Amino acid sequence: MKSDSTSIDVPESSAVAKGKAPLIPAPRAEKAGYKKGLAIFDFILRLGAVICTLVAAATMGTSDETLPFFTQFFQFQASYDDLPTFTFFVIAMAIVGGYLVLSLPFSIVTIIRPNAAGPRLLLLILDTVALTLSTAGASSAAAIVYLAHNGNANTNWLAICQQFGDFCQKISGAVVASFIGVLIFMILIVLSSLSLRKH
Repeated sequence: MKSDSTSIDVPESSAVAKGKAPLIPAPRAEKAGYKKGLAIFDFILRLGAVICTLVAAATMGTSDETLPFFTQFFQFQASYDDLPTFTFFVIAMAIVGGYLVLSLPFSIVTIIRPNAAGPRLLLLILDTVALTLSTAGASSAAAIVYLAHNGNANTNWLAICQQFGDFCQKISGAVVASFIGVLIFMILIVLSSLSLRKH
């Protein structure tokens, strides 16, 4: 006695018929590579910010000029510590530069472990604080530099840069370097936000 069997034909998919398996992307590997690239760029930018902030602090801290003519009782001299705003600028830039140096090991950790959210979140918070401090120092110093170059006729503040050319050149360079540091901090915060974003 023979048993009848029914066979069902199942059509093969085009991928199987051609001998090709469908490609399955590895999102975790791509995500890790993307974050590692951001972390390397972050480290490079931090080195640039260290240079900018420390150069700004050193340039402002060494700004001093004495005019060649003076009287018996009075000497014409300009120095950064004559103005509390410039003193605050030097202290702020030194603190921010010191923080950036201390943040470099954390930046290296984010390169080694790109998916670790803890170090990246810590850097994001501290970068925001450092950005606030550096912006305050740069902005206040920029206002005084503007007065040194242009003066203010309404308040009888004279422009001193015609007499103290070297002094004004140094303080202007320090302010420019500090604003470059501020711009780098903004980019660092954007990079940290992109690294923390979940795909």
